[in-house]
Amino acid sequence: MSAKAISEADGKSLLTKCLPNCSYVKNKFAVVVNGSNWDEILKRNPWISTERLVVKPDQLIKRRGKLGLIHVNATAEQAREWIAERMGKEIKIGTASGLLKRFIIEPFVPHQQNEEFYLCIYAQRDCDVILFHHEGGVEIGDVDSKAVKLEVDLEEKVTVELIEKKLMQNVPPKKKRLIAMFIRDLFQVYSESYFTYLEINPLGILQADPLGEEGSDNTGTQCPTLFDKCAVVVEESIHVLDLAAKLDQTAEFICKSKWGEIDFPPPFGREAFPEEAYISELDAKSGASLKLTILNSKGRMWTMVAGGGASVVYSDTVCDLGGASELANYGEYSGAPSESQTYEYAKTILKLMTEGSPKPDGKILIIGGGIANFTNVSATFKGIVKALQEYQKSLLEHKVSIFVRRGGPNYQEGLRVMREIGSSLGLPMYVFGTETHMTAIVGMALGKREVPKGVGFDSNAAANMFFKAQDKSSAFPSQSAMHMMENSEKTPDEKPSPEQNRHPSRGSNLPLFTNETRTIIWGLQARAVQGMLDFDYVCERKRPSVAALVYPFSGNHRQKFYYGHKEIMIPVYKEMAEAMNKHPDADVMINFASLRSAYDATLEAMQFPQIRTIAIIAEGIPEAKTRQLNKKAQEAGVTIIGPATVGGIKPGCFKIGNTGGMLDNILASKLYRPGSVAYVSRSGGMSNELNNIISRTTDGVYEGVAIGGDRYPGSTFLDHVMRYQKNPDVKMIVVLGEVGGTEEYKICDAIKSGLVTKPLVVWCIGTCAGMFTSEVQFGHAGASAHGNNETAMAKNQALKDAGAYVPESFDSLFDMIREVYDVLVRDGTIVPKPEKNPPTVPMDYSWAQELGLIRKPSSFMSSICDERGAELLYAGMPITEVFKEGLGVGGVLGLLWFQRRLPAYASEFIEMCLMITADHGPGVVQNCNAYVYRDLSWATIEVDSKPALSNNADIVGDRFGGALDAAARMFSQGLDSGQLPMEFVNEMRKKGQLIMGIGHRVKSVNNPDMRVVLLKDFVKKNFPVTNVLNYAIEIEKITTSKKPNLILNVDGCIGAAFVDLLRHCGAFTREEADEFVEIGALNGLFVLGRSIGFIGHYLDQKRLKMGLYRHPWDDISYIMPDHLQHLRPASFE
Repeated sequence: MSAKAISEADGKSLLTKCLPNCSYVKNKFAVVVNGSNWDEILKRNPWISTERLVVKPDQLIKRRGKLGLIHVNATAEQAREWIAERMGKEIKIGTASGLLKRFIIEPFVPHQQNEEFYLCIYAQRDCDVILFHHEGGVEIGDVDSKAVKLEVDLEEKVTVELIEKKLMQNVPPKKKRLIAMFIRDLFQVYSESYFTYLEINPLGILQADPLGEEGSDNTGTQCPTLFDKCAVVVEESIHVLDLAAKLDQTAEFICKSKWGEIDFPPPFGREAFPEEAYISELDAKSGASLKLTILNSKGRMWTMVAGGGASVVYSDTVCDLGGASELANYGEYSGAPSESQTYEYAKTILKLMTEGSPKPDGKILIIGGGIANFTNVSATFKGIVKALQEYQKSLLEHKVSIFVRRGGPNYQEGLRVMREIGSSLGLPMYVFGTETHMTAIVGMALGKREVPKGVGFDSNAAANMFFKAQDKSSAFPSQSAMHMMENSEKTPDEKPSPEQNRHPSRGSNLPLFTNETRTIIWGLQARAVQGMLDFDYVCERKRPSVAALVYPFSGNHRQKFYYGHKEIMIPVYKEMAEAMNKHPDADVMINFASLRSAYDATLEAMQFPQIRTIAIIAEGIPEAKTRQLNKKAQEAGVTIIGPATVGGIKPGCFKIGNTGGMLDNILASKLYRPGSVAYVSRSGGMSNELNNIISRTTDGVYEGVAIGGDRYPGSTFLDHVMRYQKNPDVKMIVVLGEVGGTEEYKICDAIKSGLVTKPLVVWCIGTCAGMFTSEVQFGHAGASAHGNNETAMAKNQALKDAGAYVPESFDSLFDMIREVYDVLVRDGTIVPKPEKNPPTVPMDYSWAQELGLIRKPSSFMSSICDERGAELLYAGMPITEVFKEGLGVGGVLGLLWFQRRLPAYASEFIEMCLMITADHGPGVVQNCNAYVYRDLSWATIEVDSKPALSNNADIVGDRFGGALDAAARMFSQGLDSGQLPMEFVNEMRKKGQLIMGIGHRVKSVNNPDMRVVLLKDFVKKNFPVTNVLNYAIEIEKITTSKKPNLILNVDGCIGAAFVDLLRHCGAFTREEADEFVEIGALNGLFVLGRSIGFIGHYLDQKRLKMGLYRHPWDDISYIMPDHLQHLRPASFE
């Protein structure tokens, strides 16, 4: 959503902070909410105790004065009592009921009726409007008919003289300049702070307080404003008494520092649920779109719909079929959310759905959506399935019936997963694909339509389309097509040469796209580019439509793509100018830049005369920026499609980005050749649904454009309808309008004036909006009515009255299109042509693998870690559980090395081993090696500790650190063979083998190694069985009797104890325990532990800035080779 209402307190706070006009008395106020401490409020706002007050609710309630919700001229005590009487009280305003829970207290400003004025500034497509009336207040009445209006063109400078001339006719001369200066300054703040609506009623103009107001400059002295070089003598003061405002929420990334912390409260009558805030937070963190509005938490019909347009259509259908009172929520997910994001979204809805007591007649869950363009249906459905499994018990308790309908990339796999989970959950679940009309499941759910027995699309249907593309028999598009004409298709209109000057986009006779159209794409969108190339191939274009890519964040290079079976290279440029110069035949720019960059990228593209059309994909561009782009595009003769669009498609010629979805949908909807029906829609997802509907009811789509869901799209419905009207190949037009805006009325005027004569089928979605008790902002930013004439019902009626074909509901749009088409076939206007078979299309390996059509052996296998899902898994344990259970490093090591969750004492023992082996002084060989490597790195190239660490780890072996594995094998084998410790020692002596884990150069029986003492004490105290360690200790007694330093060392103690741990902790079989010893797991403990010390010594040498190391000569014995012993070393000559 773009324009969002803010509280009066936030609006006045913003004006107080940003409005520099010296006549303006800065607002001071206090906000009281349920639970506020009155004494604290008085302490922070001492003026409350000394001034007369105005008190009113601050909850987006209109006409509070007429409703008796304003208390004026009150004392502090009266204000407190008035608030206390109403706090938490439920009131009804129209059809909306809600609780009063937020109030604003302000100083009372005594004034006369003739000192009240009305002022409003709001945005329109091509201008900003300043509405002013010299009489304000509660009794203003119909202000639109009374007020004078000043339309300010975009980027026009507003002057005091202009305001005086246009708005001040009925204002006393003495006040004209004062008010005009205030309006000018306010308009500047309105523009810079990205307001979309700012209403002040009443605006009070009073004689200035001779003593001056605290926080203002109203002292009757000279006071310059921010926008004036001269000064003005202030004799009167301006008071913003009552304010209503909306901000463009999408501009937050621009205005965050100016706005500060601003809340966007829900409309009165609808409580803010924490779940809504959670989904809003998810939405803000995601590149996808996630929306949720709770309408009636006790309702029995819940929706989980994909797509901004589709979500409105489903809500419409529920209401049309009599389910408005039971509709529990409105929401949508779109923009390719991940499996984890969809899981969180679905889990939130299911939690709300299963709260409270079950209903006798059960509940209904609609998992719906149109045909996606690029969202992976299988991935999103897997997230939903995970949530359904989690809430299985609750869903059964509430007797939930589930109806599913979806299409789009990999939808066959998604439907298969849904069917499988339906049977395992034990819930009534009905699953349908693109063969079923989108909203048919709503009628089935409400018992208005029979549930068919045959369901879904075969999972291999997509593969069949690919493999059998050339073998299809000729199929005729409509049952009513009784006559055929064996003529070849007309060649699409020729493309103008790139040297040709731009023509104005409005009313141009030139087609936007032909089969020679070439485009430059801003952004590295490999998937979209490959989709466009596949479309080009199936349309049998002579050359690909993508000329080049522009990506400022990398150098010039080339990227590989496929054109059919052939590999091609497409250049990527860092600079747009270079791309334009090297590809002068490209006349379309597809802008995939983010919402922060899209504006600048579009402005840059419009500087090149060769560009005639720009598609802006990004959603969330501030409305003010969009309006500026529209103005510049109109001046430059450029057609803009978007923002917030998937693009458009011209079958047989060209498609924008992801429009039309994947190739299975392109083939199923016959978008590889032109038909006779052209359409224009706001929604990208719904445009794909129109592709499906039109292909099933007519001879197919000639062209389709999704103008975008923002309030001010670059091109309008009428722009494209007029293009279709002038194109002789278009015989019929379909328009899918939407609640919000007035662009559909221009179509009415065009029909009435005779400019549009072709049959036009139209439906405006959003008819449900009037049935809700509170205002609902739908998925698209522009889908919100700002007046009765912007409602979908009003627009549908106006279109019907004008002569357009308007169905009863979206549910019957399918039948209406077919009926109109059949009439055109019968009267000969449309002559169906033989079906054209597309070429065989190669299938992407990854897609074929997702569909389960192929398999390949994996190059690698992993059984300990999985990062693919919602969160990281260690041996099947989610990372959140690892921290929740406090497993620590030892526990994680157990999961990753041994695939088990070990007992607490085992994890503690592992951590103890790591601490004990972390270091043993700078004199050991590896730490000396770290010093040498440090010198080498300084002497040659500056590197970090990684190479030194790797170099040192290579030294670990049986004689240094590697004795853990060898000691564990020796001691365990000796014990298992039944040898007595003495027999074991004697055997090793006979073999001439050293006993690994026995002996130390420094430590002895008389000078014990405290590390070993600590280990033995811990093991004896905590391990259930210590057979191997006991065996090693007995061997130590024998060896130390011969030589006191032949003690059980750290390696031997850890090795023996770890065998006891593996064998007797209860997590492993005997075979598994022996395998871990054989594969060298225990040496890993030493390497991991000693790495801590390696890095420490390396950093220590760096920190101490030690010089280059050279080993002293007196520690080196210089000798000659044996055959040269008679010669003296050269250094002594």
